Amino acid sequence: MTTASINLQDLQRRIYAKAKAEPSWRFWGLYVHVCKREMLRAAYAATKANNGAPGIDGVTFDAIEASGVEGFLEQLRDELVSRTYRPMRCRRKAIPKDGGKVRILSIPAIRDRVVQGALKLLLEPIFEADFQPGSYGYRPKRTAHQAVDRVAEAILHGKTRVVDLDLRAYFDGVRHDLLLAKVARRVSDREVLALLKQMLKASGKTGVPQGGVLSPVLSNLYLTEVDRMLERAKEVTRYGKYTALEYARFADDLVILVDAHPRHDWLLAAVNRRLREELAALRVEVNDEKSRLVDLVRGEAFGFLGFDFRRIRSVRGVWRPQYTPKRKKRTALL
Repeated sequence: MTTASINLQDLQRRIYAKAKAEPSWRFWGLYVHVCKREMLRAAYAATKANNGAPGIDGVTFDAIEASGVEGFLEQLRDELVSRTYRPMRCRRKAIPKDGGKVRILSIPAIRDRVVQGALKLLLEPIFEADFQPGSYGYRPKRTAHQAVDRVAEAILHGKTRVVDLDLRAYFDGVRHDLLLAKVARRVSDREVLALLKQMLKASGKTGVPQGGVLSPVLSNLYLTEVDRMLERAKEVTRYGKYTALEYARFADDLVILVDAHPRHDWLLAAVNRRLREELAALRVEVNDEKSRLVDLVRGEAFGFLGFDFRRIRSVRGVWRPQYTPKRKKRTALL
């Protein structure tokens, strides 16, 4: 595991504290930090720790190490300082999925991954201050297991009506103009915004590349307004510590759970409608064939993060959540 230096960690802490204390603050003067040797070294170390295949230029980590890392980083820094840096086109690789489908990975060159990594070190603490409690995907100190536990806890407390939503090709459909506008709400540094725009264009006309270093932060940012809407819905239905609604999101995998009592029928309909409105505003397409309303009380089940969730009665007669790996996942292990 790679850790940032003390000075870099202090900078990130100060950025996060400022962003948390002032939600409308727009950060400037970030580009100079992107160009710092310390920042590029930290980004290279993190990139190398993740390893990964070379990009379209075919340059590997072994080749960089053989020719000298410091020289590689110094050349990259010179390009950034002189504003002549241009990201290369991403190399595309098809990864097989279930049902004969494929997922397209966009693999940036290592040099571009390093620059993305330097940007991430600065942008992540800004947007971490804005991300909501129900978002778990690829965030520091948050895991898929925590998201699964959150859903199980909601079922345990009687939230048994579920909005099970499937987003169609989410990562491929992210609109660059809308995404850049969201970044600009928090970042006023024109050079950083221009650099980010170049990186997005290198991966195509739309979408965030699955394989890009910055993609997890950007894909979470794109859906943050959806998370905020769900947080507001929770507060509207709060009774002391109890709320009639819970949600969990891991990247594009989203599930919403509503209390079973008939007095919350309006809430189920309202949140489903508002959710679709928010997604439509983002040009995110809902796959209606795979999206549905689930009632666990009727013995129905839903999927989240590779698990099938249902409600079962224990030997003592108490209803509790049960979640097991999906059948395809189980048979893949045999």
